[in-house]
Amino acid sequence: MAVPASPQHPRRYSILLITLLLTALATTASACNHLRPQDATFARDSLQLLHHMAPSPAQPCPQHNASCSFNDTLLDTNNTRQAAKTTHNILQHLFRILSSPTTPAHWIDSQRQSLLNHIQRYTQHLEQCLQDGNTRSRTRQPRNLHLSVDKYFSCLHAFLRHNNYSACAWDHVRLRARDWLLHIHDLTGSMRA
Repeated sequence: MAVPASPQHPRRYSILLITLLLTALATTASACNHLRPQDATFARDSLQLLHHMAPSPAQPCPQHNASCSFNDTLLDTNNTRQAAKTTHNILQHLFRILSSPTTPAHWIDSQRQSLLNHIQRYTQHLEQCLQDGNTRSRTRQPRNLHLSVDKYFSCLHAFLRHNNYSACAWDHVRLRARDWLLHIHDLTGSMRA
């Protein structure tokens, strides 16, 4: 006659189940919070590259003022995932506008390429972060924020076209890019918090 197997202790299953649950919760909570050390300085490093890209700007052109406006309060969020999506959206637009072949001759192309590479690496990191968290969270970016960002960058593209991609118009866009990098600094701060 076979000896019955000794039953597993129920407490062992409970501990295993709790350990698995805590691991899953920690992974879900950190979907976009796992910023690498270089990510914490992304905005500051990008601002430096942007400055070095055009250290001596062209003469100011007061007639070149883009009428593009954006409600900054739309960027206020404590939602990590929404901050990551917004940052991703802004960076895609910045990359598109700054990678234009019509940039002015006085911009230092190697610095511009460094900035574009920097933006691209961080965008890829955000894509991975958002993809990793995609099955866990379905938080959507507010539609008015997404449309406002798209509308703003469309306005900047129209501004450049209207001013025949002049150096002054590009310097205005570069100053606006600086503002967006500062917004990204705030957004990534909420991702770190």
